[in-house]
Amino acid sequence: MDLTDRMPRGWHSRGYLPHFNAGEIPQMVTFREEGSLPRDLVDYWQKRLARNPESPERQAYLKQMESYLDRCRGRAFLAGDEVAGVVESALLHFDGDRYALLSWVIMSNHVHVVVVPRQPHDLTDIIHSWKSWTATQANRALSREGAFWAPDYFDRFIRSEEHLGRATEYVEMNPVKVGLCRTPEEWRWSSAKARAGSPRSQ
Repeated sequence: MDLTDRMPRGWHSRGYLPHFNAGEIPQMVTFREEGSLPRDLVDYWQKRLARNPESPERQAYLKQMESYLDRCRGRAFLAGDEVAGVVESALLHFDGDRYALLSWVIMSNHVHVVVVPRQPHDLTDIIHSWKSWTATQANRALSREGAFWAPDYFDRFIRSEEHLGRATEYVEMNPVKVGLCRTPEEWRWSSAKARAGSPRSQ
């Protein structure tokens, strides 16, 4: 099945990285904690991608960004169960209503999601809702103030069933890749564990 047959809404930007609202097409999204990437790295890529949002360099940025995030050299509030639980609750709350959540994982400082928006809700509004509510709840739990999430996020729309399978595998294998567990089902905060029906406590 070619998922690009459905009409996308196109590129847009709110002053950060360019994003693509693709209607009811699966999209892979990464969003991260504020302070989890060096500011100069983010500024460099924002300037390069602003000139040509469809540039193949988007893939290079994704690889560099995720390699840095996986090393977890910045903040890592999501490593705490209370904050991770807040994010999980937000992701699942409107699943089946505003969107279909196909796969997800909460890492120590970032989140990966494969999601299908449902009209009239688009990807930008969905992510804004997740980040706004979880930032308030996480800051309350941590007794802190200030930005919790970085303002940008990275998204790629899924072009085929094969691409969807690769994206889902990438998301759920992330904690295995960085050595946090042996199998995707062992990672507490993921769709792999939820799908396996494992208990939430370890």
